Amino acid sequence: MSEKQVSASVIRRLPRYYRFLGMLAENGVQRISSGELSSKMGLTASQIRQDLNCFGGFGQQGYGYNVSALREEIGKILGLSLPKKTILIGAGNLGRAILAHMAFAEKGFSIVGVFDRDEDFSGEVLEGIPIRHTDELEQFCQKEKPTVAILCVPKMASQDLVRRLGELGIKGFWNFSHYDIGVYYPDVAVENVHLGDSLMTLCYEMQALENRNEK
Repeated sequence: MSEKQVSASVIRRLPRYYRFLGMLAENGVQRISSGELSSKMGLTASQIRQDLNCFGGFGQQGYGYNVSALREEIGKILGLSLPKKTILIGAGNLGRAILAHMAFAEKGFSIVGVFDRDEDFSGEVLEGIPIRHTDELEQFCQKEKPTVAILCVPKMASQDLVRRLGELGIKGFWNFSHYDIGVYYPDVAVENVHLGDSLMTLCYEMQALENRNEK
């Protein structure tokens, strides 16, 4: 099956497989069956086999999956072995927290620049990377040629910023703004992160839990 035919739901489960297999490898587990993996991940064994079969047969009947080998193959599918040059824009509280706590190198990204429009931030160093003013974007991108941008800026600031970044060769966005990049730029890769949506989903689940307990 070609990559274009793989559903988005399968793709979204791959990082979870990768993470669980990493934990198993750290605990000395060398092989695991789809049934054992399903009990740890809360999926069915059939679902796991179907997901992995989208990319070829990784397991052996009667043996299961080699944990390290499967994790390595999933890493290749995700493209983790080829770090993508990345810039972060918005060095406020959110941007700083993301930069400090996210292991980008392990997830296929290499942070090469940090930018903010606040001149008071210019020259400050975050995680070994100096903060530059957004006026320097063009010069920096022409030299370093990043392909991914992390947007930690307000929606109002995003529209012009995304246009500039697209002209500078940015092809992927990890988008924490509320600007719907994909609607206006369908030819770029966008992963939107709406923290408020996640919180409201939790609110619904709490309400559903309370309703079940009342019955």
